[in-house]
Amino acid sequence: MTLITLFLYMVAELSALQQIVTALTGLDGLPAVIVECAVTTIYTSLGGFKVSFVTDNIQGVMVLGLIIIGVITVGVETHIDRSLIDSSGYLESSLLGWQLIYILPVAILTNDFFISGFWLRTFASRTDRDLRIGTTIATVVVTIILTLVGCTGLLAAWSGVWPGDPPQEGSIAFFTLLATLPAWVVGIVLVMVVALSTAAFDSFQSAMVSTGSNDLFRNALPLWCIRAAVVAAIVPVVVVALRSPSVLQVYLISDLVSASLVPVLVVGLCDACWWWSGAEVVVGGLGGIFTVFLFGTVYYCNARDGGRLILLENGLYGDDWSAFGAFVAAPVGDAVCGAGSAGVEEGGE
Repeated sequence: MTLITLFLYMVAELSALQQIVTALTGLDGLPAVIVECAVTTIYTSLGGFKVSFVTDNIQGVMVLGLIIIGVITVGVETHIDRSLIDSSGYLESSLLGWQLIYILPVAILTNDFFISGFWLRTFASRTDRDLRIGTTIATVVVTIILTLVGCTGLLAAWSGVWPGDPPQEGSIAFFTLLATLPAWVVGIVLVMVVALSTAAFDSFQSAMVSTGSNDLFRNALPLWCIRAAVVAAIVPVVVVALRSPSVLQVYLISDLVSASLVPVLVVGLCDACWWWSGAEVVVGGLGGIFTVFLFGTVYYCNARDGGRLILLENGLYGDDWSAFGAFVAAPVGDAVCGAGSAGVEEGGE
């Protein structure tokens, strides 16, 4: 599951880079994707995970720089059409807004269980105190950054920049807004975006290879095999990224699969449930996915749309209960099927 999650994150990262480059420059983003993959593959295969710690520092600097430049230039250059504020309806309560209060915490919390980069950095902490300090600082900083970046979606809509013609993905509204700024700002932002994407991508790349080497081969592979795996893993990622219709959909698929697995995994972490085995995890995970299919089949009254709900092809922004129901059905089905498997196993003994 960790490998699948990392694969989807790598796909989303490349897909996002391609869309952002196109939005900022009007050019095809494919060359940027190819160059990034080549560069990260070379230095990751040679330097390993230690390089990621160096690029993480670069990533932090670039994020702060991007936020500072974005806040200043957007504040000075962006002009809000006040008539669009009321007509957009974004300040009014909505069904989706209430649904996201549940969906986002469940999606993010469960998916983070399978991000190897987080766990590798956790184990790399010198002490528990260092870990607590680091996570506290990161929480505050990330909250501020997400608030600022999230508000740019409102600004893009109220200034008439988004959705644009042709319509742009809502997930890149921030960069759609930045694309209207002076050329020198766009140039700086483009450099920062590529640096950010590269720093994030090499972390996923090294984490994926490290996880595969440890979990599948128990670190028995020679070094040259690990380096070859770094190169080989990039090919399917690029192919899928170029065909992925939406960055958000890629993340949602990963989130839904995670929500179908984490409840039974958490049970296994409890000392009182020492008897909880891998069978419950497998049965619970498959049961969670199947429960989403059952919900979709009943909700849409046909099995085809029930199967499409597993891929969340309608995204989050449909004016219905499909996405919300999927994220409820996944953990509930997971827990019920896992408990049922444990009951059957206990009864058999």
